[in-house]
Amino acid sequence: MYRFAKAAVSVTGQAMRQVRHGSSARQEDFHAKYGTGLLLGGAAFCTVVWAYVVTQTGITWNLSPVGRVMPKPWRQDDE
Repeated sequence: MYRFAKAAVSVTGQAMRQVRHGSSARQEDFHAKYGTGLLLGGAAFCTVVWAYVVTQTGITWNLSPVGRVMPKPWRQDDE
């Protein structure tokens, strides 16, 4: 078990070094070019999908029954 844990830590350390050194410049360029557009596009897509679901699908949303559900009349045992 000790060897497995040691190997896992070693692999994790190598992966962290590769991520830290290999992708920092490209990631900043990508976010600078496309970040705002992706954010706005995703927000618009989410809004349109939920607007369709809420208005057109006919799903019953199980809203609160307070004030609409009446309790059953109390039954008294016949003695």
